[in-house]
Amino acid sequence: MGMRKGTNVRIPAPAVRVELGWRTGPGVPDADASALLLAAGRVRSDADFVFYNQAVHPSGAVRHDGKHTVGESVTDTLTVDLAALEAGVDTVLLAASADGGTFGQVPGLGIRVLDAGDGTELARFESADATVETAFVLGELYRRQGEWKFRAVGQGYDSGLAGLATDFGISVEEPAAPERPGAATVPEAVPPIPPQPAARPAPQWHPLAPADEPAPAPVRLTKVTLTKDAPAVSLTKQGGTSGTLRVNLNWQTVHGTRGWAHKLGKAMGRQGGLDLDLGALYELSDGTKGVVQALGNSFGSLRRPPYIHLDGDDRTGAVAEGENLTVNLDHSAAFRRILVFVTIYEGARSFANLHATVTLQPQHGAPVDFALDECTVASNVCALALITNDGGDLVVQREARYLVPERGVSPQRTLDHAYGWGMNWTPGRK
Repeated sequence: MGMRKGTNVRIPAPAVRVELGWRTGPGVPDADASALLLAAGRVRSDADFVFYNQAVHPSGAVRHDGKHTVGESVTDTLTVDLAALEAGVDTVLLAASADGGTFGQVPGLGIRVLDAGDGTELARFESADATVETAFVLGELYRRQGEWKFRAVGQGYDSGLAGLATDFGISVEEPAAPERPGAATVPEAVPPIPPQPAARPAPQWHPLAPADEPAPAPVRLTKVTLTKDAPAVSLTKQGGTSGTLRVNLNWQTVHGTRGWAHKLGKAMGRQGGLDLDLGALYELSDGTKGVVQALGNSFGSLRRPPYIHLDGDDRTGAVAEGENLTVNLDHSAAFRRILVFVTIYEGARSFANLHATVTLQPQHGAPVDFALDECTVASNVCALALITNDGGDLVVQREARYLVPERGVSPQRTLDHAYGWGMNWTPGRK
């Protein structure tokens, strides 16, 4: 049963899964879940903020697990291990931020708290009065007399995620001010240098005196969007060189009121008989080449070469978790290049009439996303992104390239030829 704003309920589970949910559709902005660990109403440091750019709390007790889409329903998930939270933390604030719009444009916004062990629903709160807010506190888990409870909050902010975060003590990196177009650099007049007193000897620091520690860098809230004019980004410079990297693709049909909303990554459902396959061509630093894909059961591995893994092939749409393509960035030195692609196995002849967005979510560092161009050719294979290792610099290149195989030529062979992989291909089935 749903809760009213301001009410609370006891949480008996030692660990919970928190699901932020909404319905997607044309003109609906994306949303992102986040959590703030509070002690007496404030964070203790910027590390107490868990969100898409800072996915795991140092204690390991709170984790941002990411999104999945099934039909028109989108869920962004957090995991909170209440038993593992540090004694000083008395509240975990559960919030959301809108990306590209306001929460008044987001239908079906709500939050569920589930027992992480058996999936039992412990609390549910649905917000129905959002208007111009761009950030929203939906609820909070709080400690009271030795036990945990959940309170439905429903408080909005029109200052976005940055406004919410700073209200609770997070230092947020200010975006760089854009230069005015056409502005010229004008040399300044240099005043004469006045006479200087005789220099004094520099003070000698005692060798045991501790040096001043640099102030911690503020939290970055930005996402990286690739375009035709700026098609590449360095994961290394963004701090995304360790942990895992998940590749996601969301799209909706241009025509029709229902459409599809699929995700290749955290969740990929197949609807209306459409069977799409995510895959990756890889070339390792030792010259080894291969493919990770469902065709031929070439699912790869995260713990051994190629350090790329595709979960089982979901062909029914009934499995909520769908497919996941994950890259182990802890072995990035082993990579020379990785080409992520998607093919149509059955159910359609081309990618026409789809609006699509690709997201690459490193465990550490900013997410990278970009839109695919509209498909205007009879293509059943699309190169999504090319990841290359350039002297230790891991770079993501937006490809968004639809290819048209020649008659009798497979999509994989077409990709190979276009990107010069040089592999031998044989027919295969799933």
